[in-house]
Amino acid sequence: MTQTLGAPLAGVHVIEFEGIGPGPLAGRMLADMGAQVTVITRLEVGEVQAQLGGSDENPLRRGKTVLPLDLKQAAARAQALALLAQADALIEGNRPGVMERLGLGPADCAALNPRLVYGRITGWGQSGPLAQAAGHDLNYVALTGLLALSAHRGERPIVPPTVVGDASGALGLAFGMVCALLAVRSGGQGRVVDAAIVDIAAMLGGLAHWIQGNGQLGTAQPSAFHDSPFYDVYRCADGGCITLGALEPKFYALLLSKLGLADVSAAQQYDARHWPALKARMTDIFLSQPRQHWCELLEGSDVCFAPVLSLEEAARHPHNAARGIFTATASGALASAPAPRFSPLKGAPPA
Repeated sequence: MTQTLGAPLAGVHVIEFEGIGPGPLAGRMLADMGAQVTVITRLEVGEVQAQLGGSDENPLRRGKTVLPLDLKQAAARAQALALLAQADALIEGNRPGVMERLGLGPADCAALNPRLVYGRITGWGQSGPLAQAAGHDLNYVALTGLLALSAHRGERPIVPPTVVGDASGALGLAFGMVCALLAVRSGGQGRVVDAAIVDIAAMLGGLAHWIQGNGQLGTAQPSAFHDSPFYDVYRCADGGCITLGALEPKFYALLLSKLGLADVSAAQQYDARHWPALKARMTDIFLSQPRQHWCELLEGSDVCFAPVLSLEEAARHPHNAARGIFTATASGALASAPAPRFSPLKGAPPA
């Protein structure tokens, strides 16, 4: 006789401060495992969410309780703190320092709930030279050196090998095992964790499924990710490549300004009729100077930029070096440091 196992994270209460991308997906993963996830949303829909996700129900809110709050208001912040005082965990994906300025940082929460697990997801990390710069997925993968591994000789890099399938499968297995261990620790039964790579890779495609469902990815309709001039990899005069991910209007406007494209209307960013001509123009612009020129002009700004680095270059990059992302093995081979990092809730630097 088959027994029904309870959800492994049943009884765990998570407060998610909604952002875009990985934070909401992680929250949905926890909700799928039985956690009670309360997602605090903005009163207005974000620009990228409105453009890429459309007006349909947000699938990343699946299984969550939605609570709209204006955190600029003292009463709303007090309500959020009251929830955090009774919660087990928190997820936030703001730029470093935003939660602290709102009075919702680790130290504020520690005073109310010293057992809280405070989850922070950012592109560049809480520290390092790029910590305050805007960016998107393509930029982060580029800076790790992994994007460069995907390029055929003489061609631009695309998705890095082994990461989407093998690595995501490993991550899913680790996540499933932790869920099961927590369930056992709470008095539940031991259980099998069936971490099929096809299952996990498909589940991690939640963002892509959402955007595709709105007709903006994997269809005949022009896609911001595949056809636009503002989210792409460009080759430079020295043969190197750079990445842009300026999806948000304000970041796109800054990009146009820095490139001297005063005749291009920022308001027409998502008018796909203008994309081919502007992409050709930007291709010529980036081909006119070596990669270092564009790093000096754009890196660390809010245009959502990163150079495509080799693994060796990635290990030497100031941001990666400042965070200690890469180490060397006894034989001198390159290795990455453990992630994510952990530190006391009261804000002491990571051990």
